[in-house]
Amino acid sequence: MKNKITHVKKRSGAIVPFKQERIANAIYRAVVAVGGRDKEKAGELAEQVVQILNEKFDEKKYPYIEDVQDVVEKVLIENGHAKVAKEYILYREEAAKRRDEEGRINSKLNENIPWAKVWRNLDWAVEHKLNTVDLLNKRVANGEFAQIVHESERLYEDDVELAARLIIEKLKDLRMVMISGPSSSGKTSTTVKLEQKLIKKGYKFKALNVDHYFFDLEIHPKDEFGDYDFETPQALDLQLINEHLSKLSNGEEVLIPSYEFKTGTRTLNVTPMKLEKDEILLIDSLHGLYPDFSKDIPIDVKFKLYLEPLLQMKDPDEKYIRWTDIRLIRRMLRDYAHRAYNPTQTLEHWHYVRSSEMRNIIPYSNTADYIISSAMPYELSLYAQKLTNSFAEWEKKYMDDPLKTDAYERASRLYNLLKCLTPVADDSPVPHDSVLREFIGGSSIVH
Repeated sequence: MKNKITHVKKRSGAIVPFKQERIANAIYRAVVAVGGRDKEKAGELAEQVVQILNEKFDEKKYPYIEDVQDVVEKVLIENGHAKVAKEYILYREEAAKRRDEEGRINSKLNENIPWAKVWRNLDWAVEHKLNTVDLLNKRVANGEFAQIVHESERLYEDDVELAARLIIEKLKDLRMVMISGPSSSGKTSTTVKLEQKLIKKGYKFKALNVDHYFFDLEIHPKDEFGDYDFETPQALDLQLINEHLSKLSNGEEVLIPSYEFKTGTRTLNVTPMKLEKDEILLIDSLHGLYPDFSKDIPIDVKFKLYLEPLLQMKDPDEKYIRWTDIRLIRRMLRDYAHRAYNPTQTLEHWHYVRSSEMRNIIPYSNTADYIISSAMPYELSLYAQKLTNSFAEWEKKYMDDPLKTDAYERASRLYNLLKCLTPVADDSPVPHDSVLREFIGGSSIVH
């Protein structure tokens, strides 16, 4: 049967090309979320969706996105996939809620972060005259950039030190420490720093690389652009992670799998690991707080840390600078330097990174035992030097592209911010073990 549906209407009214594989990908994501891995069945269901759309619409009448989603729900339910339909509906509702929240003024207190933590950072920013872009610019103009670096690094180091003390207080029963947080929040550097501090106090650790628990690439879910989605917790073998964590916490030996990113394949039972009585397991993972990640592990044997750059600074429009924008820039710089990933690609795909973390990471931040802020107010001055012109170009590039509205909005917002900052080219005052070096390069602790 010839497909008559060539375009669909977005909520904004923009008309964009219709692609059947996006429907199949969306169905498969819902399938994976409930524990399934039948990609072929997802494709068959997508075929049914297209058939119904062809019966309801023609070449002259384009369906809206909502029309397509309604048909997907109908097909899933009529084919006996109630759990998958529920997951798809939930994802759809959360996406609508997220769009509404993104559109509001970003001034309300983040409900997932304890207000006392946010207030402490705001109080610190006011005390150090770093709570507005204008005040930051004035201090930079006065030749205080190196001092701002020192003050910012001290605040972060105090946070890590307190986290170390809290962990030590629980060491009697503790078997593992999980360092979690959204993309580019500084987990890798913080894990290293935390380990260094605890080793100095006489404690022993072993690190678990969760990347080895990825499923084979061919059964990974994909994003709406057809790219493999490594951001979702369902990309990981959560059942095997739980099994291994349980055995390790009981002093049993396990065989860690090995994942080869070049081939996208995993080999089971490769590397033996066992925790001695005086050793603690360190786990650096996006999804350390996700309930299914460690659902079989008793609360008293795990300590959960959460990272986020909790910057408390207002832009010239009196709006607080968004934490997600800081992390977007960090990831742009890191991926370009270390992963040969073009910053344009990072910007274009950030919306699905954001979508995954809003659903699978950030809602669980309030279950953490302690929250560390990795924000460095001075980093904005460095970004102004590095990326202002690029964001100006991206704003123009995406202005009239209905498929890239998210990239346009982020580019426009960041260009308007960065052009108001006094740029700083010399990053030599930034310590080589700074969490920021993980992103701007030159780190002595992260490679």
